Amino acid sequence: MKMPSITRRDFVRLSAGAVAAGAAINSTILEPALLAAQSPTTNSGRKIRFVSIGTGIRGCDLLRSARQVTNGVLVGTADLYDMHQKAGLEAYGADVPTTRDYRTLLDRKDVDAVIVAVADFQHRRVVLDCLAAGKDVYCEKPMSHNVADGLAMVKAVEDGKRIFQAGSQRVSNIVYKKAAEIYASGRLGEVHYIEGHSDRNSPSGAWVYPIAPDASPQTIDWATWLRDAPARPFDAARFFRWRCFSDYGEGVAGDLYVHLISGIQCISGINQAPARARSSGSLTHFNDGRDFPDLLATLYDYPGVAVNLHCNQNNAAGEPIIFYGREATMVISGNTLTLTPQDTSPQPEGYSLNGWTAEAKQQYLKDWHAEHPEPPAKLAEVETYSAPHGYDDTADHIANFFRAVETREHVVEDEIFGNYAAIACHMANHSYFHHAIAAWDAAAQNIKS
Repeated sequence: MKMPSITRRDFVRLSAGAVAAGAAINSTILEPALLAAQSPTTNSGRKIRFVSIGTGIRGCDLLRSARQVTNGVLVGTADLYDMHQKAGLEAYGADVPTTRDYRTLLDRKDVDAVIVAVADFQHRRVVLDCLAAGKDVYCEKPMSHNVADGLAMVKAVEDGKRIFQAGSQRVSNIVYKKAAEIYASGRLGEVHYIEGHSDRNSPSGAWVYPIAPDASPQTIDWATWLRDAPARPFDAARFFRWRCFSDYGEGVAGDLYVHLISGIQCISGINQAPARARSSGSLTHFNDGRDFPDLLATLYDYPGVAVNLHCNQNNAAGEPIIFYGREATMVISGNTLTLTPQDTSPQPEGYSLNGWTAEAKQQYLKDWHAEHPEPPAKLAEVETYSAPHGYDDTADHIANFFRAVETREHVVEDEIFGNYAAIACHMANHSYFHHAIAAWDAAAQNIKS
């Protein structure tokens, strides 16, 4: 088969790409922010006394990270499952009171703050109880299970004048803070398209978690766990795999999109709900009785920028977020940021001259080079910024929260930010299940199709 001839423009473009691929790379290891978050800017130097409501998977992760934050001390935990109670104490490494009834912890006058790590559908009740008791709250992502819950939580925080931090830890990540600095500087040029995905390829990545051998109505307070959901007989699979079911969770949007959205909000400065969301997807490989798709792709309309997200539980392709700028492309993958300049130097036209005569082409190129006598500027270096090995952004996020509790300064991810990120997740699910574009009605504060 005859191959098409390469144009001069193609040659220049490919050559620039080759140079970029082999360009010098300037790499920087960023300084962790945890010590700065614990700096002696507090009023009294006292430790923040906190309790944890929910000591399951994420609750234990939070307690392990909280151990690194020296200006906080755990004084109690609560969970409806006996093994979770024991696991929480092991995770933090302290022997503190633990209970099934979290309200007894809120009655304590010596408790300053609460970490809430319960299932999504329980966030509203638990957070509102904490706020009513005068406690500051760190609530795991997504902030809400639905729009009404989020609005109620925002109002309660504002009415109670409490400190509230949503638990999307990337907002405190030093790599994301560097990305925000680069974005704000204008070095990317015009950015009209942002892409992100979070892909997994394992049963665990699709929340098919094993059922603990001791799980039973005796070890789990099933009735209380279901208090804000439809009644049903004890079902251990629903307890351990609650993210699969719309009665309790928000599926891939609430578990995975929320990280991408909060990261994009943090970097770009966007702090509002998207105007529209269009979702497509399917439930195929993990069609095990769950409600949510195992493949979801959503295109969001934000002011001046389109955001394209997808989550696939049938292929592990990582979790990059890509900002496509006129002057540079910025990619965050894991705890590494790569900034690659675009070659925007002037280039003579090539393709469209295929319809010109040889004489006209020759004259065009002669005139073009006369108008552009200077050689193209050397392409800037590729820059990379990475967190050090073992970096824990969750510890930084908790440290930021504890500092705010002590100083009453604003947190890095307040109830407004967290609510907008959650609304974007709700819009993705709304579009998927309604087979229609989901639009945010800011006046009515709800989602419309």
